Amino acid sequence: MSAPARRRRRLAENVTAYGLLSAALVVFALFSWFPIVRGVVLSFQQVNFVDDPEWVGLANFELLFSDPLFAVAWRNTLLFTGLALVFGFAIPFLAAVLLNELRHARAYFRLVVYLPVMLPPVVTALLWKWFFDPGPGLFNEGLRAAGLSGSAWLDSSDTAMLSLVLVSTWANMGSTTLIYLAALQTIPGDLYEAAELDGAGIWRRLWHVTVPQTRFVLLVLLLLQVVATMQVFTEPFVMTGGGPDDSTVTVLLLLYRYAFVYNDFGSASALSLLLFVALGVFSAAYVRLTRRSAE
Repeated sequence: MSAPARRRRRLAENVTAYGLLSAALVVFALFSWFPIVRGVVLSFQQVNFVDDPEWVGLANFELLFSDPLFAVAWRNTLLFTGLALVFGFAIPFLAAVLLNELRHARAYFRLVVYLPVMLPPVVTALLWKWFFDPGPGLFNEGLRAAGLSGSAWLDSSDTAMLSLVLVSTWANMGSTTLIYLAALQTIPGDLYEAAELDGAGIWRRLWHVTVPQTRFVLLVLLLLQVVATMQVFTEPFVMTGGGPDDSTVTVLLLLYRYAFVYNDFGSASALSLLLFVALGVFSAAYVRLTRRSAE
């Protein structure tokens, strides 16, 4: 085949490839990048989608900073994220370690752990809301049966946030546990045998063998969990509505109020932009620090 013929054939192949790729790029730009750009523009406008938008500059951000609930929402969101890391990061990893050690009924217990993920989030929230009911709720009935006094759970600002974290952990731990389990099964058994010969107990094997061998997965899932929990919405919206005493108002719940209760989509977009920037800065710093520690 001559050189011009090869060039024409290569050009035809490239045109076909880019033609097929362009459809995906158009869909991605239309449903991913356009909403982001549109949201940035809306954050500097007064918009209610009835009247014409009015450019207001930084007025939406000034309104947010003057709102007493702004600081409360960020504090509650950070508290939720911190508690979710304590429970939602450690419990799935320990569950994966236990599942990896099972010799019988392993598939059954994997299904049991993953089953909550298959439930719609709203159904999960409503189910647990009944569990936490201060009257005939399952948890208080169990406490009374054991001779103990019931708890207010969602009706107390001292326990409401922790209750939401437990619900979120239970509902989302299935996928994380299976990812950890897949990572654990890639660890060579020789490492554990060598550690046992050196007299290492189960906790020393976990710390010196399991954790280092799954370090990359742990770091990635830690980042993903922080990003996900900072955007918590379903549990406080369905179960507490932000109460009691605004103790469970999160950033996304406040964003929802601005957009669909106050009909102020400009301020809602400004709040979403602040959350986007905060998560972007955190993600960039986290990746940089973890890369530097790896080097």
